[in-house]
Amino acid sequence: MSRWSLARQFFLAQLVFILVLSASLSVILYVDAAQGVNDATAERMVAVSTAIALEPAVLEAVEGPDPTSTLQPYAVTVMDRLGVDFITIMAPDRTRFTHRNPEQIGKPYIGSVSEALAGRTQIETYAGTLGPSIRSIVPVVDDSGTVRAMVAAGITVDRAAIARNAQLPLVASIALGALVLGALASFLLSRRLRNATLGMGPAELSRTFVFYDAVLHSVREGLLLTDADGRLVLYNDQAARLLGLDNTQKPVPASHLGVPPSLRELLASGRPAHDEVHLTDSRVLVVNQEPAVPSTAAGRGVHPQAALGTVTTLRDHTEIKALTGQVETMRTLTDALRSQTHEHANRLHTIVSLVELGRSADALDFATRDLQQSQRLTDEVVRAVDEPFIAALLLGKAAQAHERGIELTSTVSPDAQAGSLNPVDLVTIIGNLLDNAFDEAAVSEEPRVLLTVRRVAPETGAPRLEIVVEDSGNGLPDSEKAKVFEFGYTTKDAKGGGRGVGLALVRQAVQRFGGALDVTDTDDGGARFSVHLPYPAPERSGAPARADAAAARTGAAGPTELQAADGGAGT
Repeated sequence: MSRWSLARQFFLAQLVFILVLSASLSVILYVDAAQGVNDATAERMVAVSTAIALEPAVLEAVEGPDPTSTLQPYAVTVMDRLGVDFITIMAPDRTRFTHRNPEQIGKPYIGSVSEALAGRTQIETYAGTLGPSIRSIVPVVDDSGTVRAMVAAGITVDRAAIARNAQLPLVASIALGALVLGALASFLLSRRLRNATLGMGPAELSRTFVFYDAVLHSVREGLLLTDADGRLVLYNDQAARLLGLDNTQKPVPASHLGVPPSLRELLASGRPAHDEVHLTDSRVLVVNQEPAVPSTAAGRGVHPQAALGTVTTLRDHTEIKALTGQVETMRTLTDALRSQTHEHANRLHTIVSLVELGRSADALDFATRDLQQSQRLTDEVVRAVDEPFIAALLLGKAAQAHERGIELTSTVSPDAQAGSLNPVDLVTIIGNLLDNAFDEAAVSEEPRVLLTVRRVAPETGAPRLEIVVEDSGNGLPDSEKAKVFEFGYTTKDAKGGGRGVGLALVRQAVQRFGGALDVTDTDDGGARFSVHLPYPAPERSGAPARADAAAARTGAAGPTELQAADGGAGT
């Protein structure tokens, strides 16, 4: 029985309960019917005996010399008309004046008469000469209230049982109806329970719940269950962290979540999703979603079932995207080095040829100029930027701009150091802004990109780190300036590699810093992207000295200008 499904155990328990209930109901109805028949019979006998006792002819006959001769025919007539088994009229000393059996006349009445002698009506069930009977004894009194005789009327118990048994079909019908309806209700409930539990037993349900709860809290991805009404009814700790929930496990409508509208729409709609990327204020989430459709229990016909809701998984790709940005920076630098290899090979061949021609002085002069030109940009970037990731990024972007024929001018103030700012996010901001500017400037006649990084100290408020990237492209219409930061939105042709990701990552990184980002037009019609980040307070006394040292290395108090044009230096 322990292997039976919960629905089958429930049905059998309900069936036993209905059987016991039906049997109990039958007994109660039978006892109630029997009591009702007895009460009705007793009331009827009281009415018959009272009517006879109040008859004046009865009192007159009792006081006469021969009561039997007058009362016996009268009693027989009444018994035959009313269907009463016996009517016994007796003297106060129990001597019978009438009886169903004439041989019993003159003999003492068998039964209790104490209540009747006291002037009260008496009801009892007693076994007399005709067997057990339900009888009523009523006194016959004269005008002075003296009991002159007594009248007993009764029906045998067997005849009362016949009337009682007449109620048995009704009792049986009620009990059978209750049994049938109860069994049908139990069957329907058990069928519903079987569908809800997928035919599993209590042990399987308990084990499944334990396993599912363990899985829910052990997976490293965010996992949440949404019902058909679009409410989050169950979610694990990782999902609560990614979506900013309070982890109280109370149902939360998806429309009330503090996430971007695209993610709210996905969770509320219940539509399937495969590796969709959604950006929150601080995270990159990869979302998968499938409807939760109950499986068909074994042995049952297959039929379509409505989805109970959806199961959604959330993967945090924030760090992966950040690492991807670092890899892209290194790849940019690697590509720049690879391209410069060809240039240096050509220059080396030139030097070798000059030596072979015997022009050693010219070869030495050419090599010296090439070395100075190649090293100048690297030295200036390293002196101006103390963060190796950003320095590598600027070197790579300078070489990339040179390859694409874009004039890149980078102006970095000596005091505009990264400090405690996250260099990974800074690489994301600067790298994606420059990539976007390169693509826009490449379509112009004189492609130019200007990068400015400086420290701004307003009269009121804390100092800020300002990053400005300008391009010589065609600019952006006002209707698109707010849309370019949305994930998936791009103004580039899909064949050109536009995916609408870079500027969305920039916006997210700026929001993590608590900064501001805006886009305006330049004087020559291009686009200007401005980033304002809260400048980090120095964490140690040596921080200002470091900025001064950076300025000293550049040999000037003003900003350092790094330029890579068509004839600019490589890496």
